[in-house]
Amino acid sequence: MTDKIVVLVTCASAREAEKIGHALVEQGLAACANVIQSPVKSVYRWKGRIESAREFLMVVKTVRSRFVSLERTIKELHSYDVPEILALPVVAGSRSYLEWISESIGIPGPTIRKRA
Repeated sequence: MTDKIVVLVTCASAREAEKIGHALVEQGLAACANVIQSPVKSVYRWKGRIESAREFLMVVKTVRSRFVSLERTIKELHSYDVPEILALPVVAGSRSYLEWISESIGIPGPTIRKRA
């Protein structure tokens, strides 16, 4: 298990997802935010009714210690009353990529040494 998490967020538009993703990276709350440009079709229950909508999925890479601030920023910028914000643990990954995540959000870690 690592301290890294992947956060899934659906947004009403690609523009909204890009705006939120940019803010998260700029504020040092995420190393990367991928916005899937093709809309996904979501089916969900809202206020007692079955609804469906086209949404844009954002996949955010960060660490657990930044989740509370990340969630707060998403809620401030998101157009939904109840935005989807789901954090999934990263069980394992490429050591160099996991270190890059930490370094990108300002968390010092061991440097990667290349073999001669």
